[in-house]
Amino acid sequence: MATNVAIFCGSDDPEHAFPPFMLGAGALASDMEVTMFFTMSGLNLIRKGGAEKIQLDGAPKSLPEFIKALQEGGAKMIACSAAFPIAKVTEEDLIDGVEMGGVATFLFAAEEADIVLTF
Repeated sequence: MATNVAIFCGSDDPEHAFPPFMLGAGALASDMEVTMFFTMSGLNLIRKGGAEKIQLDGAPKSLPEFIKALQEGGAKMIACSAAFPIAKVTEEDLIDGVEMGGVATFLFAAEEADIVLTF
């Protein structure tokens, strides 16, 4: 059974936005299963056009490149529907390949995970 990693992405600040993707890519490269849960301003990372606006000098890839690599590698990306009204996000605002889930969705993923990372 593969190691399961749950990553909580709660910020669009570049110094908090990039590490989940860097660690997620590393986990996939290590044959781990990755679930990423986006909430609050972290929803901007998976909003259409949102990742393109977030830059971090010296990062090995852009956020859109990381997102593509993680999706192609099989990472599950879940948007917190409970935070949609707060972040003024709708399902239609999100990039393709993102699932919807609530608080219980993350709690279940965290309970099942071997590793839980929060940003």
